[in-house]
Amino acid sequence: MTFSGAFPKLKVPSTKTWRKPAYISMRRSEDDWDRADIISTVEFNFSGDLLATGDKGGRVVIFQREQEVPILKPMDLMVEASPRRIFANAHTYHINSISVNSDHETYLSADDLRINLWNLEITDRSFNIVDIKPANMEELTEVITAAEFHPHQCNVFVYSSSKGTIRLCDMRDSALCDRHSKFFEEPEDPSSRSFFSEIISSISDVKFSHSGRYMMTRDYLSVKVWDLNMESRPVETYQVHEYLRSKLCSLYENDCIFDKFECCWNGPDSAIMTGSYNNFFRMFDRSTRRDITLEASRESSKPRAILKPRKVCTGGKRKKDEISVDSLDFNKKILHTAWHPKENIIAVAATNNLYIFQDKVN
Repeated sequence: MTFSGAFPKLKVPSTKTWRKPAYISMRRSEDDWDRADIISTVEFNFSGDLLATGDKGGRVVIFQREQEVPILKPMDLMVEASPRRIFANAHTYHINSISVNSDHETYLSADDLRINLWNLEITDRSFNIVDIKPANMEELTEVITAAEFHPHQCNVFVYSSSKGTIRLCDMRDSALCDRHSKFFEEPEDPSSRSFFSEIISSISDVKFSHSGRYMMTRDYLSVKVWDLNMESRPVETYQVHEYLRSKLCSLYENDCIFDKFECCWNGPDSAIMTGSYNNFFRMFDRSTRRDITLEASRESSKPRAILKPRKVCTGGKRKKDEISVDSLDFNKKILHTAWHPKENIIAVAATNNLYIFQDKVN
């Protein structure tokens, strides 16, 4: 399971220069795969020398970058992982987020109704810093969907909700952050209100920029960039797959409308990336507003092959290089992506397959 490819200097993404140096199947068996093989997370470490993936079966695979030759390969040392610490009995519901603080001493964990603060050295107790559980569960109107610490200010964190809102909290204000410092929400256009409005406005991911000046949120159809100094509306909005708006009814029936797409920044915060269906993923340049749709597929997995931009047509005559929205495969979805912190190298998880792309070396 070794793969190679040169690592280029960081450049602004272009529409014709991405290529694929590697494709990896995470199946336990070459004959078949099951739900346990589905990749549930992918992330580079702070230096970009390590890339880790986790799957629904509880397996973690770490890839290491060679120093002498620019390749990524699975670490040679294969050992059985045993937990150094177990932080237990603090959550009643499924944990949706874990975020390490910039002080490197604490971290937060979030579920649907609560956010807890932990010390990395203390496993038997945590501090509840957010609790939105009502006295009567019938009065519950929203749940927590994601949470993250600020990259530089150890007292600040944000959490998003199923109502499409984001709350920024400062732990210096109160031990229990039941009152937020800032509240970010985009007013809804009454003319576009529909049965699906609340579902598609639910935020599935929130990420601070590396600079800490902005944060990015992903809902079902779009990615929004917020300035922390402006709560009333996002400063940038990018449509990921607006062509699916006419398909919301069928997406609701097959439960795809509840898929949780993540998003990520590149190193200098000049571009963002998120996934879509049919193994498509989208990249947006913030300065030029240029965007590109690429596909992670085995058919184009030849080393150093140039990836061709893909286009989706919604009606009328379809061009040769376009794909009809009716032909999209909703079982193929890219929920998890990661961008190298220093270079234009990205990792894309497509069900049980991991793809590594990089900007072409001129």
